[in-house]
Amino acid sequence: MLDRFFGLTPHGTTVRTEILAGVTTFLTMAYIIFVNPQVLGKAGMDPGAVFVATCLASALGCFIMGLYANYPIALAPGMGLNAYFAYSVVGGMGYPWPVALGAVFLSGVGFTILSLLPVREAIVNAIPTGLKHAISAGIGLFLGLIALQNAGIVAAHPATMVTLGALGKPQALLACAGFLALVVLVARGITGAVVIAIIGTALAGMALGVTPLIASPVSLPPNPAPTLMRMDVAGAFNMGLTAIIFAFLFVDLFDTAGTLVGVSHRAGLLDAQGRLPRLKRALLADSLATTAGAALGTSTVTAYIESAAGTFAGGRTGLTAVVVGLLFLAALFLSPLAAAIPGYATAPALFYVACLMVRGLAEIDWDDVTDSVPAVITALAMPFTFSIADGIAFGLIAHCAIKLLTGKGRELGLALPILAALFTLRFALA
Repeated sequence: MLDRFFGLTPHGTTVRTEILAGVTTFLTMAYIIFVNPQVLGKAGMDPGAVFVATCLASALGCFIMGLYANYPIALAPGMGLNAYFAYSVVGGMGYPWPVALGAVFLSGVGFTILSLLPVREAIVNAIPTGLKHAISAGIGLFLGLIALQNAGIVAAHPATMVTLGALGKPQALLACAGFLALVVLVARGITGAVVIAIIGTALAGMALGVTPLIASPVSLPPNPAPTLMRMDVAGAFNMGLTAIIFAFLFVDLFDTAGTLVGVSHRAGLLDAQGRLPRLKRALLADSLATTAGAALGTSTVTAYIESAAGTFAGGRTGLTAVVVGLLFLAALFLSPLAAAIPGYATAPALFYVACLMVRGLAEIDWDDVTDSVPAVITALAMPFTFSIADGIAFGLIAHCAIKLLTGKGRELGLALPILAALFTLRFALA
């Protein structure tokens, strides 16, 4: 039955291989069940409820991707977007977290509509490749700053804005040790390196008396009520949130499309023209998971590049994603362990993800300043304004202005100048 439903034989795989691939993928991305409650907890959300929402939204996204799109790609709340939600939209702009959840919900609805319409390719193609890479790198720099802050390695300063933190504190030392251990484990090809580093750092802190011990890592799932259906959709229709909704939608769209193509290419799942079959189904899996995730109480759900670990282990069909979804459901009973993980223990994972994302800068065309300068503006504006949306806005405005002033306006098309004009108007009226 599984062979017929998922097409295991035509894809040259077996049930055993798909299960192994699913376990491998889960271990590489399971850090999100520890990190996401902490990040969204900074926005005032109940960490236990966020933990449940993270597991359920991830499982739902994996099930849709596996059963409907039949791809070995797993989904979970995206790193970077959760930080933008907590530190920028709620912490920086001052919006209540239910309103921010409403913005995520609307971005999911918008993504669903775009996935059903034939315009999504036009939108994806309208954004220059350099800016796409810069957005990924900028989110990485944004994450890196947050990771250093959580570890106590950088701190606020009234004159210089940031300065060196108290490196002698055990939390900072444990975070540094955890990061070095993580990189060594990854370099040696150890499966689940990120999870091992997070739990290992937390256990070391418990052994040294920095973090309280827990009685048991297993219990019944926490109550999801504090975040369940708490999104304020009406409040998210506020004009000030338009750019925020766009940022959630924009980043999720390109992050998902890039992950789908990248992982599928490595797994040999693209067609002869290099296109992804069933792309609409795969994008629908992501958009529906984001919409449901907002209703459950978590930030944007997206496809995970860590799925490549599962395809490397032989995963070729949606059965791999289904196995990941089942493991996320099983993880619901690990809430005490997730609650006991301190910020300094998840900082190494955040910083490692930042290192992976910043490599997008290498893909920029540095020989063309009309492409490279807007890309750099995009990447630097995100951490320095503490806003992904503002970084995207600055990059688009700079890209259009430079292209027009250098006589390359024909490269812009119609969509980019319109977006740049809207962003300019928003800043003018702010």
